[in-house]
Amino acid sequence: MTLLRDMCYPTPRELGLAARALADEHPDEVRLRQAGTSRAGQPLWVLSVAATGGAPRAADRSVLVVAGAHANEPVGGATALSLARRVLDDPAPRAGCGWHFLLCADPDGANLHRTPLPHSLLDYHRNFFRPPGPEQPEWAPSLLPPDRLPPETLALTALIDELRPVLQVSLHATDLGGSWVQLTRDIPGLAEPFAESAADLRIPVENGASDAAGWPSPGPGIFVIPQPGSEAAGAFHQEDTRLSTWYHAHRYAGTTAVVEVPMWASDLVDDPTPHPDPRGALRMLAERLTTDAALVAGVRGGARVPEDPRPYNAPYEDPDAAPLLRAVDWTLALIPRVAAEWTAVAPAEATAAYVASIDAFGRRLSLRAAAMLLRVLRAQGHPSAPGLDRLVTGWCEDFAARFGARWVPVATQVEHQSRTVLAAYDRLVAAGRQSRPGAAPPP
Repeated sequence: MTLLRDMCYPTPRELGLAARALADEHPDEVRLRQAGTSRAGQPLWVLSVAATGGAPRAADRSVLVVAGAHANEPVGGATALSLARRVLDDPAPRAGCGWHFLLCADPDGANLHRTPLPHSLLDYHRNFFRPPGPEQPEWAPSLLPPDRLPPETLALTALIDELRPVLQVSLHATDLGGSWVQLTRDIPGLAEPFAESAADLRIPVENGASDAAGWPSPGPGIFVIPQPGSEAAGAFHQEDTRLSTWYHAHRYAGTTAVVEVPMWASDLVDDPTPHPDPRGALRMLAERLTTDAALVAGVRGGARVPEDPRPYNAPYEDPDAAPLLRAVDWTLALIPRVAAEWTAVAPAEATAAYVASIDAFGRRLSLRAAAMLLRVLRAQGHPSAPGLDRLVTGWCEDFAARFGARWVPVATQVEHQSRTVLAAYDRLVAAGRQSRPGAAPPP
């Protein structure tokens, strides 16, 4: 497919309007409904495309595609709309299968992260927002008791209970790096079409993703989430992943695929060359992360400046600052645990791609905390804002230069995610038929 132009990331409101237009255009095949309400009262829209020859919910199987689970990863909504149009035009994926798209799982967060079309990493971070883990719809069940779950999580789990999807796909993105897929169960044969799509679209495959350190990998960029508590569980999913919404589909014999695509690509994360000293490199990266986080924490905790002798310590009660500051504090609290894990379990052997992925992960943690804090400082006209602004600018420029960042057009991001989702469904159905000759795929 030739991609002739770029597009902007749609807002939650724009997603709803586009979905309504699609439903009005195809009233017999497409349905738009509200599956719940966000904490701020925004609708959670679900767009459903009927199985071939049936009503939108009358199908032997269903696929649920979740977009916008992370506020700072806006490509998923555009991919969901593109996929809906594709399955409308192609009857093959809809043979006995209804397709359902949660257009934005966290519209409140998406409206706080305002990046229609960033022109640089600095532009992307100017209005950055990513909520703390307990406020993320997919991850909240692994961090909060059932009676404290946010309404977005409750709406998502209710949707899974209703649809019982054979495949749940969560559309994610990374600011800078490559593409990879995390699976709750292996999908045999997915690695080949995934790699073909990435090569065709010039998107690096992140074959040493820090999020999947040591996980079973049936092919480059494909990682199967290990059982919690195993040695392969890694440093970045220390909570029980079985409590996340990714695993809620397992109640109905479903599988979840988390599809990551980069906004800016870097060939460093696709380098299989053995790293000469991964333990030394990780020690250095842990020290840098700790130092960078301390700079941000110093401003957050009350850095005094001559122009204003008062310490900076904005309260959570400020309705505009509260979500940003909660996210800053959660990120800063996470960093020491991450840095300690890097030095405690650093592998004796690792690829250059793995070390590059760790490098990128550490840079983005401190940078995100600084960028969100800067938004609060700027809004309040605090005298510490210019100094923090220079720090954020320098970190963004260093990040882009170190990794040779090149922009991946939004249309290209959408195309790769769409191809990967369709390939995952095709391979999953094929695997079901092979395991039960003569029978339909598992419900």
